[in-house]
Formats: sequence, structure tokens, C-alpha cells
Amino acid sequence: MKFLAITLIVHAPDPVTGIQKSTNERFREVIDNALLAEELGFDGFGVGERHERPFISSSPPVVLSHIAALTSRIRLFTAVTTLSLLDPVRAYEDYATLDHLSAGRLDLIIGKGNGTAQRELFHVTPEDQWDRNAESYELFRRIWRQDKVSASPRFRPGLTDAEVWPRPFQQPVRVWHGSATSRESVDLAARYGDPLFSANVTHPIEPYAELVRYYRERWEHHGHDPARAVVGAGTAGYYAARTSQEAVAAYRPVFEGQLAFQKSQGLEPVFTTLEDFVERSSALIGSPQQIIDKVHRYHERFGHSVLHLHADASGLTRAGHRASLELFQSEIAPVLRRDIPDPPFPWAPVTAAPEAGPGPGTAFPRASAPAPTDR
Repeated sequence: MKFLAITLIVHAPDPVTGIQKSTNERFREVIDNALLAEELGFDGFGVGERHERPFISSSPPVVLSHIAALTSRIRLFTAVTTLSLLDPVRAYEDYATLDHLSAGRLDLIIGKGNGTAQRELFHVTPEDQWDRNAESYELFRRIWRQDKVSASPRFRPGLTDAEVWPRPFQQPVRVWHGSATSRESVDLAARYGDPLFSANVTHPIEPYAELVRYYRERWEHHGHDPARAVVGAGTAGYYAARTSQEAVAAYRPVFEGQLAFQKSQGLEPVFTTLEDFVERSSALIGSPQQIIDKVHRYHERFGHSVLHLHADASGLTRAGHRASLELFQSEIAPVLRRDIPDPPFPWAPVTAAPEAGPGPGTAFPRASAPAPTDR
């Protein structure tokens, strides 16, 4: 099993202290968390894309490029790239450039995106958002694979023998399709034989398990080998301690702060108590053995081989967050890596022929990274 640390770069008051960092401090925290993820042995680090409050993750290629310069091993994920809002030609240019700067450590998770404000910002309607996502992906996919492209898309100007530069490092980039409960992304993933990443963070397991079941059904319908279907899954929260009592006590103020924030935004919480959240959500809160057991229970329903944890402290102290992640890597991840297979594809860059310059698995020369700061 592989493990990612992911941030959506929420820019809101700390759920426990009520203090809101400056924009610059928040970005510095994201970089520190990426460096910590590589130091501790995570397999990937993901950055979301949102174009509305309370997020400042509107430019994942820029953030990930900076992380690429400071790291050398960890794979870099988007979580998700909102192709329904983007020009696929421009998106290709950004990500092909990032692909080179990271020496082929890029994975994309794409999706239509959520949020009314960001949809209105880009003049995208609910009626055409899924069509835009599919069209943008299909054109993006062709540009990545073909030196010249001719196309007559519906949502952007046509292309005639268009050459788009730079040509990519990876041949091709791996694209995952992120989905919560809608079948459109699942259909697109299954059609092209791409992996699926289930959000798995808002509700109990049932709607997500049903979506994964549907994905595997459509995968076979399109003639793909069932053994090659790959699923990743998110988690609604994470905190590990030596005992469940310690973990729940430490996480309670975090949960209560997050609950208050949801209500302040006019959202109706799905889980109204910490006990219900720990029991019925995908959150991994407890002792190492409890977390291992819960991941296994979810794996029985999903068959997933990639799991993401939150990269952000989100109300925990920096020291407490680090200690919890260290416990994950020392006592939880080794068991899950042993018990649950990796995805059936190479985690290393996929290249047709090496170019001059940095080889697969190496980045451009690293700058000196400042030490992570405490809260």
C-alpha cells in the first residue's frame, strides 16, 4: 500500500486557537509539511485546487513546482485538478513543465470540482460542468500523447495540427479520476482504464463503496483486466496515539472546532459527535492497532491500494502532528504495506526514452530548505 499526505490549503482560523495565519505563513506551512512528508517516508504529497474561500489553492502547479525544487523522492499529486474550469491546452503547458521540473514525479488527480463561487468565477454552469470535464480531459490526454493535435472541441477554440510545448517528461503522465458520489468521473476513468480516487471524507462508507463497485463493473465492461483496476481512498481525519483514550482526548478540541466552523459556514454536519465521527466516518483516530483494523475494514469494501492522510496539523500543535505522523510511519504503515498490495504499476516515472539532464527519480538541484517552524 502507498500513502499520500494531502492539503487543500484551507486558509481559515485554527479550529482550536482561533488564530488565522497570514497567507504567506500558510504557504510556508504547506512547504514545511511537504518536506516533513518526504522526511518521514510518505510516497506522495498532494495539493488541491479550489478557486473560492476559504481556500488559497488556486495554483497547484506553482506550489508543486516549489516543492519539487526542495524534494527529490516524493511523488507530487494534484488533488484535484479542476479540468472543468481550465483550458486544457494551458493546463497541459503548466503540468508538462512541472513534469520536467520534478523529473517525472507528477501524478494528476482530475475532477470537475465543487463550489458555486468558483464555477461562477469561470462562467461554468452546473449543466455543462461534467461535459467540460470530459472534453478537457480527452483533449489534455491527446496533447500529452501526440506531437500535433487537431480537434474541434465545444468549449474552447479548435486546434489544427497544433504543437504544444514543452513535450512532457513522462510518457504518459498517470491520471487518476477523483470522485465523491457522482458516477460521471467513474465512467470516464473506467472508459480510459485510469485509476480512481474516492474522496471518502464526508459520509459513512456506503455511497463510496457503491461507487467503487460501479467503477469495477464499468472497468470490466470496457474490456480492461480486473486485476489492473486501481482505487485510492481519502480519510476524513487522522490522529494516532499509544491508546485510543489519548487519541480521542487530543482530537476532541480539533473536532469541536471544525464542527463550529462548519456551522458558521451554514453547513449541516454529517457527524455531530466525535464518537460518531470516529465510529462511522473514514477518520483514523485511535491506537495504531485500531487504525490498522479500520483500514483493513475499508479495504474489504474498496480494495484500495493507496490511502491519503491530511498533511495539515488542523488544530493540533506542530509537535503533536509530527509525533502522530511518525507513529503512523513507524508502526502503522509497515503493517499495511505488508498486508495490502501496492498498485500494479511502477511508482517511478514512466518515460519512453531518457533525455539529457536529470534522470528518473531525481529532481533539479535542490535549494536549501528552511527548517519547519512550530505553531
